Amino acid sequence: MGEYPKDMEITESFHTSMVQSVLGSKFASDTLLHHYKSFNGFVARLTKEESERMKGTDGVVSIIPDRVHNVDTSRSWNFLNFPEDVPRANEESNTIVGVIDSGIWISNANSFSDRGFGPPPPKWKGTCHNFTCNNKVIGARYFRIRGQFRPQDIISPVDTNGHGSHCASIAAGNLVPNVNLFGLGLGTARGGVPSARIAVYKVCWTAGCQSVDILAAYDAAILDGVDILSVSLGPISIRQQNYFEDIYAIGAFHAMRRGILTSKSAGNSGPGRATIPNLAPWLISVAAATIDRKFFTNLKLGNGQIIRNGYPIVYGGDVPAPGFSSSTSRLCTNNSLNGALVRGKIVLCDGYASSVRVGFASGAAGIIFRSTLPLVVADAFALPEVHISSSDGQSVYNYLKSTSNPTAIISKSYEGIDSAAPFIARFSSRGPNTITPNILKPDIAAPGVNILAAWSPISPISSVNGDSRISYFNIISGTSMACPHVTATAAYVKSFHPSWSPTVLTSALMTTATPMNPALNSDAEFAYGAGQINPLKAVNPGLVYDAGPNDYIEFLCGEDYSTTMLRQITGDSSTCTSANRGSVFNLNLPSFALATARSSYNHVTFGRTVTNVGSARSTYRARVSGYPSSLNIQVVPNVLTFTSVGQRLPFILRIQGTINTNLVSFL
Repeated sequence: MGEYPKDMEITESFHTSMVQSVLGSKFASDTLLHHYKSFNGFVARLTKEESERMKGTDGVVSIIPDRVHNVDTSRSWNFLNFPEDVPRANEESNTIVGVIDSGIWISNANSFSDRGFGPPPPKWKGTCHNFTCNNKVIGARYFRIRGQFRPQDIISPVDTNGHGSHCASIAAGNLVPNVNLFGLGLGTARGGVPSARIAVYKVCWTAGCQSVDILAAYDAAILDGVDILSVSLGPISIRQQNYFEDIYAIGAFHAMRRGILTSKSAGNSGPGRATIPNLAPWLISVAAATIDRKFFTNLKLGNGQIIRNGYPIVYGGDVPAPGFSSSTSRLCTNNSLNGALVRGKIVLCDGYASSVRVGFASGAAGIIFRSTLPLVVADAFALPEVHISSSDGQSVYNYLKSTSNPTAIISKSYEGIDSAAPFIARFSSRGPNTITPNILKPDIAAPGVNILAAWSPISPISSVNGDSRISYFNIISGTSMACPHVTATAAYVKSFHPSWSPTVLTSALMTTATPMNPALNSDAEFAYGAGQINPLKAVNPGLVYDAGPNDYIEFLCGEDYSTTMLRQITGDSSTCTSANRGSVFNLNLPSFALATARSSYNHVTFGRTVTNVGSARSTYRARVSGYPSSLNIQVVPNVLTFTSVGQRLPFILRIQGTINTNLVSFL
């Protein structure tokens, strides 16, 4: 996968000649697979040696290997104090939300019906490929540049996975009353901007999501005319050394230059530090928080009470299948259980990560998982299954070893209240930023746990083949679910302020976010960024921080990127000179972060400029609280007085002193 300077006259024949110059007689007609348009690049089949030779060709500024990526409501919007009857701008129906994911199931129980919708906005330039769109879902494309499909794949934008439909409906699905998942989560399912249009770009297939397809989707969405991009995908490997190695950073940069904000899931590699892979400052990275709805399942054992028609219970480690050891069967991994010994019985298993691999092959009646993981996320299982704590699991183990006929019953799940919400889910990836530690990541948090939204009925709700239950809605968790909440909030704000840039939209969301409790989140801002989104407040942020392509170019140059490396992001003829090397401390972001050695003395100045988008005549006073006495923190000037809308005023934040703890946060 290659890129080249934008100011060159590029034609497909030019691409061909470039590749031919490297391959010579080895060049074949199927070597060149794809040509990008909104940003300059092409996809070619090359060996490692050939790609190294291509890297040295005039005009080529980067070679990026193709990699596989993973796909990372009735209650959540109300939990955000964003009810159905909030004020709406007419422009919402002209707002186009682009979703790069696994496609869409358009017949989904009215979530994507176009009843009451007029024709697509005149600005729309997209198409529907091998798919029947409507006035709600106005665009649908699919990308499989390598052309490798599996029998389960449907070669169209149809969603066979469910993930894409789920994310699209969270962002912009219609209001659908009285929906539930087999009685759970009953309520009205809706997206944050139900009047908005949807354009889907299917890049995820049975074998995963490829880099070249994701970039092709960015390319198409930019040219089609979407307003906001929602990307709930992520790389399998979370380590990268530069922004130009990140396809999401490259795609989002080109989108940003066209006025399109990319909302990106933070990833599900938590709770370890520095696990977030989406670090570019020109996209908004979203962490996953809980909502106040929780699901419970009671487990009744045969000791101390009479259980009629209870199921026998066995320990997975005692019933290994031939060829498996007890150390494997205790985890209940696929095919590790002896079917003859577990058929019709409930099996106690160690660990929880194996849950998705437990299917019907063993013939078990049910599964009990015991683990040290928090009992927060509800999963749909193929069998009656329950996740319990390690200590409760020990009690179950002690019981089944204490009698010759142990029995148990797994009851039907029910809903309850999680009074501790919101807090960041354990799986949500954390900061700090491993590329630029002085930029805060993630940016913001949104509901991402136990979210009920649309689903593809041809995808098993438990993700286990053989599960024949059909549902048009499902309850799942992940930063994938948090991302479209932020997508919708950005679209909602943009419907009131169509001219706001991607950075201004990001600023509006971050500066109005609801602070989260650091006592519930030991990683503080590294877990939740600015806090939880507040859609209603974000429409009127008062002041905003703005930045454009040139500001980000100066930032990259200041980070010691060479001109060649810079062009790997920009795709144009940008250069790094002594005059445009900006400091990360002066990049006009709505957050401040400082990476420093413990106990070392600091004297750092952040430069910022705010724009008045509130009342024409207004005054703002800075207040800093919650910082240690070893620091001297000043905002200069600490009072800003505006006399007109659109007026811009600068200020500096000065930090002096030492820090003697691992993490300090202040407001």
